[in-house]
Amino acid sequence: MEVKLNKLKQDKHIDAKKEYQAELEKYQRRLLSLQQLLFREKISLIVIMEGMDAAGKGGAIRRMTAELDPRGIAVHPISAPAPHERRYHYMQRFWRKIPQYGQLTIFDRSWYGRVLVERIEGFAEKEEWKRAYDEINGFEKLITDDRYIMMKFWLQISKDEQLKRFEERQNNPLKRWKITDEDWRNRNKWDSYIEAAEEMLRRTHHDYAPWHVIEGNDKKYARVAILRKTVEHIEKYLTKKGIPLPEYALFNA
Repeated sequence: MEVKLNKLKQDKHIDAKKEYQAELEKYQRRLLSLQQLLFREKISLIVIMEGMDAAGKGGAIRRMTAELDPRGIAVHPISAPAPHERRYHYMQRFWRKIPQYGQLTIFDRSWYGRVLVERIEGFAEKEEWKRAYDEINGFEKLITDDRYIMMKFWLQISKDEQLKRFEERQNNPLKRWKITDEDWRNRNKWDSYIEAAEEMLRRTHHDYAPWHVIEGNDKKYARVAILRKTVEHIEKYLTKKGIPLPEYALFNA
């Protein structure tokens, strides 16, 4: 996937609250229907959420899971590995979080930290993060050759929009916990993160585990777009497998 993240137009938006709610509810209900079908067919869904700091990953995840059966969902927020996890191969902690058949798992950041933050901050040697592309591709192919659907989202916002969101968090006591000194420090490495992300997208985008780049300046548009693309990807997978799609009319009443 060749994409210039800094050159995304960021002109996609949903203005009307009524339109936003209608689209959101439509795809939330469809995803609920598909979740139940995947459970019956014992097929798992893995969703990867990556993006620039303050791009809206958490909000998108909340809207994605809001109407789903909580018994079949796990959301894993990924941060730096704990000391005991550093004793193993970096993928070990992710293998333990792979869902059982029929379940849905969302990774809020993921193994792609190896070629993003670990690369930029020097936590992985150059030889280590360079070979990680092949390791990740092999891992994702292994998973999706089995009973797993995998899709990956990169949420991109402009540098000006990120500053606006950082300042909003800094000035709002209810949101201040979302902003840290590390966020401001990472912002100073914007160009390095963009370069790493573009190489990641180029080298790890495959039909079996595709990347979807989402313009995130408008949060409402991004949330609906992620839900819609998730539904469409699952439908495409099921159709290819010859599995009839749900009767959506029952969920749109």
